[in-house]
Formats: sequence, structure tokens, C-alpha cells
Amino acid sequence: MKSVSLLLALGLGAAMITAGSCGGNPPPQTTPQPNTDSIAAAERARQDSIDEANRRAQEERERIRRQQEADAAAALARSSEDVRNTLAERIHFDLDKSNIRSNDMGVLDQKVAILQANPDLRIRVAGHCDERGSDEYNLALGNRRAQSAKQYLVSHGIDASRIETQSWGEERPAVDGHDESAWSQNRRDEFEVISGGDNLHRP
Repeated sequence: MKSVSLLLALGLGAAMITAGSCGGNPPPQTTPQPNTDSIAAAERARQDSIDEANRRAQEERERIRRQQEADAAAALARSSEDVRNTLAERIHFDLDKSNIRSNDMGVLDQKVAILQANPDLRIRVAGHCDERGSDEYNLALGNRRAQSAKQYLVSHGIDASRIETQSWGEERPAVDGHDESAWSQNRRDEFEVISGGDNLHRP
């Protein structure tokens, strides 16, 4: 009998404990509060990412700008060099002549256009001869050849003050030799820039 009472008492106690644990008010639930440090760190990371993207975009724009400037400078240099080469192109003369040959007029016309496109440009025309004839005669002939080219340019609208002339006679042959092949190349006018040729513009 005692054992039955003990069992009942234990069962009742267990039931009460179970009931107590199942019933009653539930523990209060807390809403997790944001961590201000985490928010600030995330915002800094976002801003750093934006700043880095802006910095890279600025660097790329600067790189493109520098490349465009370099390309423009290179194109200008190429253009200026082309103009300089055209300006330096020689004309040639027949034996003992100083008149401009018809096939050289186009060469001089190109020089007219360059001089018109570059109003600060001044040039020198140097007349040359082949080795035949006396020094005095060839100096005079070289001078007439230089003057012929100058007169052609002036007659096409170029101010005479922008063109100097000089004669070298036979002193500076372009080609060494003692035959017509060499002589024909040495009977010439050469053209040299003396000022205003730093940035030549194409006509």
C-alpha cells in the first residue's frame, strides 16, 4: 500500500512539473537591434567602392585624353613633316637655262599653297649649276635660277620679302659625277625654311 501511495505521489509531482513547464507566460521575445558599427562599416565599404570606381573612371578619362593629345601631336608632326618635304622639293633646269620648265610649275604651285597657308613662313631659294663653265659664270647662272623661282612665287601672290635668294654656282653638287646624269641633277634650285617653319599647316 505504501508503495502505491509513493508511486501516486511521484506521478502527481511529475505531472505538476510538466504542467508548470508547459503553462504560464512565454518568455519575452526580443527584436534584434541593428549593430551600428556593422552599418557604419557597410556604408564605408559601399562608399569606398563608389570612390574606387570614380577614381578608375577618372584615370581612364585622363588616359584617353593624354592618348588623344599624343595622337593629335603625332598627326600634326607628320603633317608638318609632309609639308616640309613638299616645300623642300627641288626644281631642275636645262643646260645653260634659268627659265622654269613646265613640268616644274606644279612643284612651285604647291609651294605657293604652302606659303599662303603659313603666312609667317619665310624661305630661301638657292640656285645651283653643274660643273661646266667658269665659277663666275655659274654663280651668275645660279643667281638667275634662284630669281626665276622667286619671281614665279611672287607672281602667284607671295610677298617678295618672304623669299631670299642665293647662288652656290657649281660649289655644292647634289650628285658626284661627270656625265649628263649627274649634271642634270645638279642644275637645280633648292628651297630652305629660314623662319616660321615650326608648325607648318597643310594647305
